[in-house]
Amino acid sequence: MAGLGRLAPGLCRALLRPGGPREAAAEGRRGVRALRRSPVRVLPPRKERGAAGEKQPSPKKHPPPPPPPAVERSSAGPGLWKVLTITKSKKFRDHHGKVLLEGHRLIKDALEAGAVPHTLFFSTMGHLKELPEAKLKQASLVKVKFEDIKSWSDLVTPQGLIGIFSKPDHTKMSYPAAQLTSSLPLLLICDNIRDPGNLGTILRSAAGAGCEKVLLTEGCVDPWEPKVLRAGMGAHFRLPIVANLDWESVPSNLPAGIQVCVADNKDPRGADGAGSAPGSLKAPVKSKPKAAPEHEDEEGEEGVCIPELPAQYYYESWTQTPVAVVIGGETHGLSPDALHLAASTGGKRLVIPVVPGVDSLNSAIAAAIVLFEGKRQLLQRHKQEDERQKFPVVG
Repeated sequence: MAGLGRLAPGLCRALLRPGGPREAAAEGRRGVRALRRSPVRVLPPRKERGAAGEKQPSPKKHPPPPPPPAVERSSAGPGLWKVLTITKSKKFRDHHGKVLLEGHRLIKDALEAGAVPHTLFFSTMGHLKELPEAKLKQASLVKVKFEDIKSWSDLVTPQGLIGIFSKPDHTKMSYPAAQLTSSLPLLLICDNIRDPGNLGTILRSAAGAGCEKVLLTEGCVDPWEPKVLRAGMGAHFRLPIVANLDWESVPSNLPAGIQVCVADNKDPRGADGAGSAPGSLKAPVKSKPKAAPEHEDEEGEEGVCIPELPAQYYYESWTQTPVAVVIGGETHGLSPDALHLAASTGGKRLVIPVVPGVDSLNSAIAAAIVLFEGKRQLLQRHKQEDERQKFPVVG
């Protein structure tokens, strides 16, 4: 009995009173309810608690995870539809300084290069996981239905991600390290390239060849037009692109001592291919004045004085100094200003020979041929210089 009292005094007293069993049962139920309300915490002896406290250090407190970016949910009302339609226009891009980018690859390249996002429209949260999270904090994130993005998109198979960015400034961009280390003293000047697909492909070739910079003169299509962006495949965020230049400001955007050459599809040997052998094309070629334009809106002047430029085939050596290549549009060709600039720097015509009777090459194809030949010559020259430094000739 003494042992029972020590274990449960209340229960023991209830058993000793008249009607003890019922009261004992009630007392037991009250004890159970009390245990449910206030769970018992079993502690080891004080000495053991002290030893355990010394052996087990207090757990480190980790900083709370950053809050996820705020997401708005919106339906494709007429206002939102109008905003995305207007952002595709050149007038909006010039007036507000905003551009429209679409697709994971393009938007990711833009964010990594330092382009500033304003609004991103996406259909699923999975689209945001593939983008750098730190770059998204400054943007408004709007979740919309994929059907809405599909109706806004110009792509055949939309990816569910569209962004409005500030128009990138090439002086503030951070281009990929691999692109910078592969850059060559080779520049490209686009003269009246008006087809969006051609310009995008030319920019892509310039990035692939390792061009240092691309200059676009007045008369070229806007490089931030959606079709140019799609054809460029991210080239806009891999090398500097300076657009809308007049010919008076072109020299100030070129390094000192550079030679300007012009790419030409017209073989000076004549249409029949007869005349000189490929290796003997050295004589200067007189450029004929342009014919009068057929339409009033076409640019051109009759009887403009065109300077003489020495001509050579594109595969012959022309990269002894840093060089810029001018690519003319298919419709208007090379402008007199381009030829005057080339003449003032001691430049040449780089002729791409084609089979007689074949029309002139597409401007994008001509650009790729000349740029990659320039890359080959520059790399070969650098290799020869390295070998001369390793094994100097003792005279």
